[in-house]
Order: sequence, then structure tokens, then C-alpha cells
Amino acid sequence: MNDLAERRLQTVRDHMALEVIHDWDAVIATFEHPRYEMHGSGAVFDGEAAVRRYFALSRTPFPDQANEIIAIAHSDNTVLVEFWLTGTHSGPLRLGDRVVEPTGKPFRIRMAASFEFAPGSDKIVCERPYFDTMAVPRALGLA
Repeated sequence: MNDLAERRLQTVRDHMALEVIHDWDAVIATFEHPRYEMHGSGAVFDGEAAVRRYFALSRTPFPDQANEIIAIAHSDNTVLVEFWLTGTHSGPLRLGDRVVEPTGKPFRIRMAASFEFAPGSDKIVCERPYFDTMAVPRALGLA
């Protein structure tokens, strides 16, 4: 594996670890341009302000949200990751038109994400998590 591929893999590992400890400035620094495309809900968070809004929205119901990498691979300008997403429902959770108050229940779901890089760069240009929008509600017994 070449040096750029190794740097990209490390960028993704760092990015995911920094999300767990809520070091949002350092997470933003892993991007060339902050962007999340949520495959499942269809939501797109483009630019630093929008990505920081995503962090706030996703951590309000699950402040201890974490990830555990299962597998990671590099191909061309993409890093692919399979991981466990975990957390505890400790804050209000918006499900459609309703808000579910904290249940205190934990969840653990399997997910995947792709991280796109610009040619020749070790900075992320887009993260695309792939998930079933009902996986967390089902894991919490809400669906």
C-alpha cells in the first residue's frame, strides 16, 4: 500500500475517533470541505456550519454516540468502513413529527460509510454513511 493510501486510512481512523470525543474542530480539520451525505434519510450537510449542525442534532439524543471499526479498506480515492454505531438514548429524539423523550436504552447497530478524497489529497471531501433510518428506533424498541 502506498503512503497516500496509508495517510487516508489514518485520516478516517482519526476522524471517527474524534467524533467519539466530540472534538468538532479537529473533525472539521480532517475535511478539505466538510460534507455529509446521509444515505438512508437523504439529508445533506454541506459546509462547516451545516456539518456542525449535524453534530448537534445527532448528539442531542445520543450524547455518548460512539463507533467501533470492524473493517476498513482503501480503493482509488475512497476509504470504506464497516463499523458498529453505539449509544444510549439520553436526550429527546425526533422521529418524524413526534419527539420521544429519553428512554435510557442503549443501541448497537451495524453500519457502513464511504469517505471520498480529492485526487492526491489526504483530506476528506465527503462522508457518506449508509444506514437504515429505522435501525436505531428498532434497537430502542420504538418501532
